[in-house]
Amino acid sequence: MSEIKDYQLFINGEWRTSTSGETIDIISPSTEEVVARVQNGTSEEALEALQAAEKAQKEWRKLPARSRADLLYKLANEIKANSDFLAELLVKEQGKLLKVAKGEVAVTASFIEYACEGARRIEGDIIPSDNPNEQIWIQKIPRGVVVAITAWNFPLALAGRKLGPALIAGNTIVIKPTSETPLATLELGNLANKVGIPAGVINILTGPGRAMGNALVESPITKMVTMTGSTPVGQQIARNAANNLTHVQLELGGKAPFIVFEDADIDAAVDSALHSRFDNCGQVCTCNERMYVHEDVYDVFMEKFIAKTKAIKVGNPMLDETDMGPKVNKTELEHMEHLVKVSVEEGATVATGGKRPEGPEFEKGYWFEPTVLTNVTQDMTIVHEESFGPILPVLKFSSFDEVIGFANDCEYGLAAMVFTNNMNTIMKCNDELEYGEIYVNRGHGEQHQGFHNGYKLSGSGGEDGKYGFEQYMEKKTFYIKHKA
Repeated sequence: MSEIKDYQLFINGEWRTSTSGETIDIISPSTEEVVARVQNGTSEEALEALQAAEKAQKEWRKLPARSRADLLYKLANEIKANSDFLAELLVKEQGKLLKVAKGEVAVTASFIEYACEGARRIEGDIIPSDNPNEQIWIQKIPRGVVVAITAWNFPLALAGRKLGPALIAGNTIVIKPTSETPLATLELGNLANKVGIPAGVINILTGPGRAMGNALVESPITKMVTMTGSTPVGQQIARNAANNLTHVQLELGGKAPFIVFEDADIDAAVDSALHSRFDNCGQVCTCNERMYVHEDVYDVFMEKFIAKTKAIKVGNPMLDETDMGPKVNKTELEHMEHLVKVSVEEGATVATGGKRPEGPEFEKGYWFEPTVLTNVTQDMTIVHEESFGPILPVLKFSSFDEVIGFANDCEYGLAAMVFTNNMNTIMKCNDELEYGEIYVNRGHGEQHQGFHNGYKLSGSGGEDGKYGFEQYMEKKTFYIKHKA
């Protein structure tokens, strides 16, 4: 077993030990061993980080956006230069495959690079006035201090996704990664110092949500909260931020439908359904959470899909031949078992999987087999409750109206996937599916220049692209009266 590293809080460019004197063990999902310890920070340290960010923001915002971008380009380059180290850290703390972790590091850097490209595109407006000798100027300005709260499934990428646009817009940031997977994010503090990002511009804290998280969200210093995580936590954040009317951007839960129409390319749909369910052990907010297959192609589709699901190799995430790693923690693993149990009690059939894998290599760790449930009906728990793991319920449908009704029968509205070669069907899906992202003839996976937003209980505000960038800016309007 390698040496256990102790991480501190990153406040105002310095590493600090919490006054609580307490630490949090970071557990490997693969081995259940302690791989590191982080500080159990307090509300007092949250305030110190906010104050440091507030002070730093006064000078950071004065830098030309291009100068801010020069520093962030250097940060992105350092992230890429440390790819192997950061990827292995992600495997240790989150359990994702090494090849997926390397992709996450690359995406983190590219999120920041994309934000840097917008440094010269912060544009306002000049509008004619109704009054003589007057113009209306609308300027976009930074909000101030941004608090970023990230989820455990892609912790480093989510930090980069928020850090980039926040800083390019002229804000400073306090990042609070989840206690399950904070390690790679904490390493950003060292890289920020190395490239010369001023003290206080980036702060990184660890600690419990009820103490430190609430202190960050409820403070009047905080001018924006951007959070990725569960819907119940997002709802609580919105309530906590309400007293100060703090701007809140939320990317929350999902229950994406994957719809296979009768004219679909079956092989392409099977492959996309497979990766969109079992990538990262199903721990992706836009994953294929429930699959609807037209009755005319159901049998041929399912024969191919179940065969490929059974071929998925679960095991050591550091090995190239592994297809799927463990769940992130014991609670998540037990939730998988509970969902399968409830589904069977409600009448579903386990077509494959449904339990922890057997063998000496699985005696430790949070492993669960790739699972497909059939004989599922729309009213079952598994169709409506987010699983966020490698369990897929499959239902038949017979008509467009029926499947649209099934798909929209959901409290979430983040993503949907549709396979069809009929343009009329595509256009009707565009009109009628109640989802912020719709993928046609491919699996999930958004791009930086798009807009990642959810409807209903999947969040508000959205991220990425020019629309996501605008979340990090406030508008100031000038009415300029001049002499004729």
